[in-house]
Amino acid sequence: METSQRIGRSRPLATTAMHGRVDAMKARGENVIDFSIAISHFQAPASVLQAVRDGLELPALHYTTVGGDAAIRARLAAKVVNENGIAATADEIIVTNGAKQALYQALYVMADPGDAVIIFKPHWPAYVATCRLLGLEPVLVDLPGAFTDELLDSLPPAKILIINNPHNPTGAVLSADETDRIAAWLKRTGTRAIVDESYEKLIFEGAHASLAARPDWRDIGIVTIYSASQSYAMMGWRAGFAVAPATLVTAMETLQGPITAAAPMLMQLALAAAFESGEPSTMLGEYRQRRDLVLDLVQGLPWLRMHCPASGPYLWGDISALTMDTTLFAEQLLNECGVALMPGEALGMPGYIRIGYISDDIFTLRRGVKAIVRFGNERYQALS
Repeated sequence: METSQRIGRSRPLATTAMHGRVDAMKARGENVIDFSIAISHFQAPASVLQAVRDGLELPALHYTTVGGDAAIRARLAAKVVNENGIAATADEIIVTNGAKQALYQALYVMADPGDAVIIFKPHWPAYVATCRLLGLEPVLVDLPGAFTDELLDSLPPAKILIINNPHNPTGAVLSADETDRIAAWLKRTGTRAIVDESYEKLIFEGAHASLAARPDWRDIGIVTIYSASQSYAMMGWRAGFAVAPATLVTAMETLQGPITAAAPMLMQLALAAAFESGEPSTMLGEYRQRRDLVLDLVQGLPWLRMHCPASGPYLWGDISALTMDTTLFAEQLLNECGVALMPGEALGMPGYIRIGYISDDIFTLRRGVKAIVRFGNERYQALS
């Protein structure tokens, strides 16, 4: 059956497509190690599981208002006030089916077709894909080593700036000084911001600073997005929320109403319990060990440069000394070695690869990384 021209101009996300391909291979009985995305081997916090059990004992689970149950929104507002320094109220919270829905709705209500959106690369593929679905113009800019006044003033005009802090895939974490400089630039230019803070709990070095942690965040026009997926090992729960000025929340509810209406009440209970469960220190400690293990295994390779990230479940590697065609590299690696990773082209940066290192046991992680090393060494030697 013929589809619309609109969807015909869109393409599936490379990240989800690769993961789907790996799942299909596993379903056929093939042995595949999947580093293409980051799916935690941890279970959701015990308090989350208990909140769902308690919810199932309620007399009924009714529809809530589109933006979320009032008590849940109040609990989430308390979280951003106490942990992030964002002076938000319950009517400035909207609960969504994961961060992607919050992103889509924020872009939909903040910009019109043809408006420019600045996105730093490498980038989470959903930023660009969502802009294109909405007829917005993604403007890709190299992620700087530091956000200085000079860098910010060199940016092209745009309606919206998307910030990912902490950053996927590099693990970069903005300092408080950088967030101050970005906020000042937003005020100077009238640009509004969407800030994705989905990895706020996965910081190894440094401290997290929210861009909206300032009295005039509403006037600046900052929307902040949170997700339980990575911070609390709740990838399949599709649990997220956004903090935005009340007028934008109302607009996002208008959009969400005919699409999904409210998020499921059980998910809302789980979401609030997750963000009240404290710091995931045990999980973070094991992630640090895994990060360091991979870095040790790839240290000294002439064809791979991989820095130590300050946050996140990913390692970002430069293999431009070997090839700029990382799509082909990833394809051959999967076919010949049964190891999946994400090519840099999917994130706007040919010549790089992304490895999600949190999914499997340590033995499988070590085996998969050694396979990548052998595969790369063979190709590097062939170039010599």
